[in-house]
Amino acid sequence: MNYDGMDQDFGPSCSMGSCDGSSPKFTAGVLPNPLIDDIKSLEPKKGVLIPLKTTQEVRQDHTIVYAYITRAPTKSANEVISALRDMRPDGSANPLPHLRRCAKPADLPAHLKTEFMNDTPEGRQIHTAKSNWIYIIVSEVTDITRDELAQTLSAIDGLDNDIFIKTIPIPLLAPTSQIQAAMWSSQFWPTVYRKNNPLGPHPSMVARGTDEIKDDAAIWMTLAQRVANEARDRGIGEAIGAVVVQRDENGAQLVAVAGDARWHQDPQLGDVGNPMAHCVLRAISMVAQKLVRHERHGMELDLELPTLEFDAFHDGPILGAEKACFTQEHPNKDGYLCHGLELYMTHEPCVACSMAILHARMGKVVFCNHMPRTGGLSSDDRPDGGGRGLGLFWRRELNWSLLAWELEQDKTFDLATLGPTTHV
Repeated sequence: MNYDGMDQDFGPSCSMGSCDGSSPKFTAGVLPNPLIDDIKSLEPKKGVLIPLKTTQEVRQDHTIVYAYITRAPTKSANEVISALRDMRPDGSANPLPHLRRCAKPADLPAHLKTEFMNDTPEGRQIHTAKSNWIYIIVSEVTDITRDELAQTLSAIDGLDNDIFIKTIPIPLLAPTSQIQAAMWSSQFWPTVYRKNNPLGPHPSMVARGTDEIKDDAAIWMTLAQRVANEARDRGIGEAIGAVVVQRDENGAQLVAVAGDARWHQDPQLGDVGNPMAHCVLRAISMVAQKLVRHERHGMELDLELPTLEFDAFHDGPILGAEKACFTQEHPNKDGYLCHGLELYMTHEPCVACSMAILHARMGKVVFCNHMPRTGGLSSDDRPDGGGRGLGLFWRRELNWSLLAWELEQDKTFDLATLGPTTHV
């Protein structure tokens, strides 16, 4: 087991395979395990997996800037485009690749058609007859001056002395869906959707990941709910639970299960409890202990855990489900800690636990109850002036990223509702 590289810059994770969607799809079912066999036989609980949006998707997909456009006879379009290319230091043909370089008069948004048609008699002719003219987007207005553009266009044969230059608002960033591209085409300028997402995980990654987990996500969430209730009933923590799963070509297999233990051994910790005993940290530690146990068994050594009067981390199994799962061997003894594994949680993890998830190199996270004030994975604006979410599951400045969903549950889940300031 390799523990080196905790601080290595792995770049954005494609733990499900390459970002172009070329990795194999895992379609095998859930492998037998006494902790979930009865859950599989029950009437399945239902829920809808909602992919989380990244901070950029939430905050920047509506950034609007201004751009110049011009128009030219179709026969002069290539000459105009060449002249515009020569104006740019890098010689790029289209500085705004998510917008169509050229647009026929009929393809413009309705409000631009109306404006240009009523602007001049020439405009009415262009828009009311079979047109031999074409509109061309130039660049952002900050890239060149209007006078520079007019001087360049006036040197092209076939353009009138009264050079057509208009300024229009445009979306700065590329659309993240076909629906958004269609909306922008009707509001701003003909827009291209290239089936990618410059603001977050590739759509094919999200779709493939959703397909992989959608049939059994409710099973793992039900187990997380059970251990959460057990933690609450035993008085060791809040009603919060976590389940770690490995998924490969053989199927989905349980790796670890943990309940919250923030009140264990010391109920006098105030309203916060012991943050080191959150269920996520306990589950990750149990995965690590299984891996260490396997290594030591390979060297014919026992795994002897120290007996402490007070264990700050409470990372040994306490609850019945935890003990049963902890005795089972880890299904995969290779790789770094939780690399590519799946985490199912009853509630959204706090910032500290979210960072632990990233450092453990988890591949996917699913939670049920969104924690708008304390959650670390979501990017949504927090209520009552609480600021914006951190969206830690996918940030460019971090050296790991993963896929995350909120499981929008039906009433059969019946999860505990925590106080808004509770850290999970």
